[in-house]
Amino acid sequence: MPLSRLPPELYLCSQIRQAELAMVRATDVSLLQLVERAARCAVQTLNALRTFDKVLLLAGNGNNGSDALMMASLLASQHVDCLVLRLQANRYSDEHLAAMQLLSKTRVRIAALTPSTLAKALEDYDIVVDGLLGSGILGEPRKEMMTYIDMVNHVGRFVFSLDIPSGIDADTGRIVGRAIEADATLCLGAVKRGLLTCDARDCCGSLYFGDIGLAPFLPDVAACSCDSSLLAEKLPPRRRNSHKGSHGKVCVVGGDHGMVGAVRLASEACLRGGAGLVCVISRQEHLPLVCATRPELMFHGCELADMETYHKLAWADALVVGPGLGTGDWGYNLMKAVALADKPILLDADGLNLLASQGDYNNMRVITPHPAEAARLLGCSTAEVQADRFAAAKKLQQTYGGVVVLKGAGTIICDGNTTYVAAVGNPGLASGGCGDVLSGIIGALMAQGFDLTSAAVVGVIIHGGAADLAAASGERGMLATDLMSGIRRLVNPCVIQD
Repeated sequence: MPLSRLPPELYLCSQIRQAELAMVRATDVSLLQLVERAARCAVQTLNALRTFDKVLLLAGNGNNGSDALMMASLLASQHVDCLVLRLQANRYSDEHLAAMQLLSKTRVRIAALTPSTLAKALEDYDIVVDGLLGSGILGEPRKEMMTYIDMVNHVGRFVFSLDIPSGIDADTGRIVGRAIEADATLCLGAVKRGLLTCDARDCCGSLYFGDIGLAPFLPDVAACSCDSSLLAEKLPPRRRNSHKGSHGKVCVVGGDHGMVGAVRLASEACLRGGAGLVCVISRQEHLPLVCATRPELMFHGCELADMETYHKLAWADALVVGPGLGTGDWGYNLMKAVALADKPILLDADGLNLLASQGDYNNMRVITPHPAEAARLLGCSTAEVQADRFAAAKKLQQTYGGVVVLKGAGTIICDGNTTYVAAVGNPGLASGGCGDVLSGIIGALMAQGFDLTSAAVVGVIIHGGAADLAAASGERGMLATDLMSGIRRLVNPCVIQD
C-alpha cells in the first residue's frame, strides 16, 4: 500500500469530533465502524512501514484504545503474534467495550497494563502501538501513565502512535506533562493542527494519514499546512526579456556598531532570493566589509537619516528593517524614517524590539518574531507564547496588523484570515544569523510582487528547505551562510533534479 500524503487542511480536535458525529447521524456508519476503518488504515500503514511478526499494543480506556483493540483483531487475522496490554479503568467508552468483545473472540493475548507486564513485554516485542491517550486528554497524565510513557520512550523500540502520540495536546502541539516519542504517527480522519508545531515536532516522528471518510463532514478550515509543493506554482520560470529592474529593489536597513554581520546576511539572502537590486543602508564604516565580501550589493552609509537616505528608501520596492539595527538613537531614527516611506516592510530582530516599545498597527508589514520576541510584543512570557503558538500568532496579528511569522519548530504564519503551518527546517537553524537570512528571503519575494502572505509562506518554505538541504552535512555546526546555495536551488524549482 502506498503511504498516504497528508492533506493540507488542519483542524481542531473538537471539529473532527463533530464531523464524526455528523457522519454517524447522516449515514448508516456507526462509531464502532469508524473505529474499524481507523484500525484498517493503521494495519495497512504499519504493513507498509515495517516487516514484523510480533506487535505489542497498548490500549487506553478511550477511543484510541478502541483503535488499538480493533487493530489487534485485524493483525490476528494475519497470523501476527499480538499482545494487548490494556489500561485498567473504572470506565471505558462504548466503542472500547465493543472492540474488546470482538477481540475476545480471537486468540490474541490480553493482559492488564502494569509496570511489570510492560517491562516484560518491551523485552520481547520490537513494535509498539501507542493507543494510550487520545485527543481528549485534559491536564497532565496520571503518574502511572507517565511511568508507562517513560518506559516506552527509554526502551528504543519502533513506536507507532494512533492519531496522536499519547501526552500531546493535538490543538497546540505542546506536551502535557509527558509524551510518547513516536517513530511514526497515523493521523486518522483529519490532521490535528498541533501535530505540526511546538513539542509535537519532537514526538510525532513521520506523519501519515488514514482516510476514514470524514471529508464531507468537516468544516471549512482556517488553518492549513504548506510545504515545498507550492514552489513550482509560485516560482515559475522567468520571462526571457526580463532585466534587473523587473525583479524588485530592496533596501536592507540595519547593522549598528558590532552587528554588521546581520545586515550582510540578510542582504545576500535578498539576492539569493531573486531580488534584482539590493542596497544596504548601514553605518558608513561597514562599507568595506559589506561590498568587499559581496560586491553585487549596493551601499549607502548613514549616520543620520538625511535626504539621501529618504531617496534610497523611496527607490526600493520593499524594505527589510531590523537585522543588527540596535535599539539606540541610530536605530530609532532609522525606524522613524522607514515609517514615512510607505513601502511594504519586513520587520525583524531589533526592529521588533523597537516596535514593542512604540507599538503601531500596519497592514503593509510582515513581522518575524521568534518566541522571545513575540513575548515582548505581547507583554507576556515566552512560556505563554509556546503554550499556544496559534493563539499567540493570532493575537500578534490582531495587535500589529499585516502578516505574522512566528518562528520555531513548525513556523506559524497568520494573516488574520488564514493560518499556515510550515513543518520545514531542522535544529541546524538554531544558530546566529539564520533569522536574518529568512528576513532577506521574504523581503526579496515582497519586492518581486508577491503579496505579503505569499511572500511569508513561500519565504518560510524556502528557508526551511535550504536548511534541510544543508543538513545533508549534519545539523550541528550549520551556519547561516550554509543556506545560501540551497536558497538558489529552491527559488528555481524548474531546474531542481530529483
